[in-house]
Amino acid sequence: MTIQKTLNGNELTLALEGRLDTMTAPELEQELNSSLDGAESLILDFSKLDYISSAGLRVLLSAHKAMAGKGGMKVIHVNEIVSEVFEVTGFSDILTIA
Repeated sequence: MTIQKTLNGNELTLALEGRLDTMTAPELEQELNSSLDGAESLILDFSKLDYISSAGLRVLLSAHKAMAGKGGMKVIHVNEIVSEVFEVTGFSDILTIA
């Protein structure tokens, strides 16, 4: 998985490419832990994300909780495969998906 980070003022955008699974979730978690301090809002761009596992969902939930007291978190460009995972797990009710 590759992560492209863009900071525009206090809005942090992370574009993920590849698979967010047990092997790559710690990489995203580390990136979020080191980048969220100055961010008021978080956008996760999943336009090139092929797959997400329960390990990836855990990292998303943690980021969602961290951003709840700030400007919030939004997931954009979710493909059909990832969208189905969000639906089945109930994450579509928790996350803001655009």
